[in-house]
Amino acid sequence: MLIMKQSLLSNVKNAIFPLVIFLLTLGVYFLPSPFDKPENPLAERVKAKVLAVDNSGILETGIVKTGNQSLRLLVKQGTFAGDTLFASNQLMGRMEFDKLFNVGEKALVVLNLSDDASKVVSINVIDHYRLDVEFWLMILFFAFLICFAGITGVKAILSFAFTGMVIWKLLLPGFLLGYSPVLISLVLVAIITAVIILLVAGVNKKGLVALLGAFSGVLITAILSLFFGDLFNVHGAIKPFSETLLYSGYNHLNLTQIFLASIFISSSGAMMDIAMDIAVSQFEIIEIHPKISTRALIKSGFNIGRGVIGTMTTTLLLAYSGGFSALLMVFIAQGTPTINILNLNYVAGEILHTMIGSFGLVLVAPATAILGGLVYHRSKK
Repeated sequence: MLIMKQSLLSNVKNAIFPLVIFLLTLGVYFLPSPFDKPENPLAERVKAKVLAVDNSGILETGIVKTGNQSLRLLVKQGTFAGDTLFASNQLMGRMEFDKLFNVGEKALVVLNLSDDASKVVSINVIDHYRLDVEFWLMILFFAFLICFAGITGVKAILSFAFTGMVIWKLLLPGFLLGYSPVLISLVLVAIITAVIILLVAGVNKKGLVALLGAFSGVLITAILSLFFGDLFNVHGAIKPFSETLLYSGYNHLNLTQIFLASIFISSSGAMMDIAMDIAVSQFEIIEIHPKISTRALIKSGFNIGRGVIGTMTTTLLLAYSGGFSALLMVFIAQGTPTINILNLNYVAGEILHTMIGSFGLVLVAPATAILGGLVYHRSKK
């Protein structure tokens, strides 16, 4: 009877917790932000189809293209849906910002209206319209996840949504408002870690061990990033668009602190994986061998951790170096000496990012193994 009551209580907790997280996700989504700006009533942001293009106004100098591309557009949404309008697509000669359209493609455009909103005064072509493709790609991913993982997949989607909302509505606005990047990142990463692990593992001993192990790794990584970040003497402006923030009225931001906070934020997911693997494995071991000693259980956790971190550290290297592959290719093509490459602030920043993240991955394994041995044996007694 006692076992049945405990099982029923566990099921109730595991059912209530996802509901609470769902409501919290909605609450965060509707949370007002000081950076929310009302839409201009004299502008409509709509989808349009490209009916014709005129490239005669484009000037090509080698691979660089400047000038204007004339477009004839069919508006697909809003007040002027069905109207055919003409627009100019300005090219600046920078391939990362410029966009060229072909007949049949879709564009996101802003229709600037007259004072009485009765006609279109001008058209601003923003970029290719990608929202429909992004939407269906996300739906396909969620459907595949649910088909493969069932109810765990639904919980994973919920944790995905919660994490996205926390980053978009709390973390990034917190940075812009001038809060301590490291402190606010630690608090929010702890909340995200707790939600993800407890959703997937459940509100039980496995979840507790994985949570404590993962956060211990995040905390150690944060300390190491602050210590070695000062020794590396790397400025946070090495990240793309960081310096642009300073010139946009946010010169109070500490870009270096934001960069150091990003180190343990980006590696926290891998730490959760390792902590969860070890916590679940130790739980299964003590369930099959309830008389196993604490020392033997911790040793088993160490052995499991060695196998996991062997591939995880390489995963971080591949993930971080992939983002800077073009930069490294430029150095190789120009014959830049290796000693110069390793001392450049861009490369040093990525080395710091990779090595500190790897340190956290290595340390989270023994921490979780020790915590698992203590928590599981104490609960058994």
